[in-house]
Amino acid sequence: MSNPIVPSSLTASAAESGTKAALNLNSAGQKPYGGPDWSRFAKVDWLLLPLLGVVVVIVLWFALSATLSKDLPNPTRTWEASKSYVLEPFAYRGELDQGILRFTWLSLVLVAKGYVIALLVGTPLGFVLGLSKTMTKALDPIIQVLRPVSPLAWLPLGMVLFLGAGKQASELAALFTIAVCAMWPTVLNTAVGVRAIPTDYLNVAKVLKLSRWKTLTKVMIPATLPYMFAGFRLSLGIAWLVIVAAEMLTGRPGVGGFLWQQYNALVYEQIILCILTIGVVGFILDRLMSVVERRFKTA
Repeated sequence: MSNPIVPSSLTASAAESGTKAALNLNSAGQKPYGGPDWSRFAKVDWLLLPLLGVVVVIVLWFALSATLSKDLPNPTRTWEASKSYVLEPFAYRGELDQGILRFTWLSLVLVAKGYVIALLVGTPLGFVLGLSKTMTKALDPIIQVLRPVSPLAWLPLGMVLFLGAGKQASELAALFTIAVCAMWPTVLNTAVGVRAIPTDYLNVAKVLKLSRWKTLTKVMIPATLPYMFAGFRLSLGIAWLVIVAAEMLTGRPGVGGFLWQQYNALVYEQIILCILTIGVVGFILDRLMSVVERRFKTA
């Protein structure tokens, strides 16, 4: 028995009705009201979810200060005791009594200097290790021994090395400590990136008879860039951690020096302010490095 022939217009109408039913649309092609439209919240979840996390942390902070630790200042007490440092962020009342952003700027300047030294030393060293198996065998054991050494151990050595620098000894020791501690991720990630360069890229460079300099700048560095930036981000985070420890031990003005002073004075509200500042600045630095990395990848 032959199948009946259905007009194409009816078929199209049935298909349209089925599509609307599947999408839960009314005859006008619109969704009927049947509850909240959660798709709107999906567009701003990047903001709402972090805010929700902050609210949860603040509530837990209030709970801890009211139950387990009576000495822990709650958020209200912390704000009341620290608002002068926040509302007057660039005030200068003394070497270790300044606005929080002024302290942060002093720390960031020192971090930037040490970080640049770390990159200038670590990046070429990473290329040398990646290109030469002999150098890798010679230097890898030394790197693996030095890499886990704490900045608290490097700083006294830096003080001894620059003892003759007079007033600049503490700054130079801090720069030395930042550079030594921060360069290892750059060294290792750059070396891994160089070893991961496809052989075809190097063969094409030989076929085109590129000079060593052009092979380096046109082939090797672009191919290694993702690995290098992974190391740069890790190095920047370590540099920011190290400066806090260096300032605490040397008494230099900065976020770390201010934290150490308030710890000795048992002013817990300002200690919490320093902790929050260190965390927020570290987060901002990581986001900025992420933006720079994306710009280089799209360039």
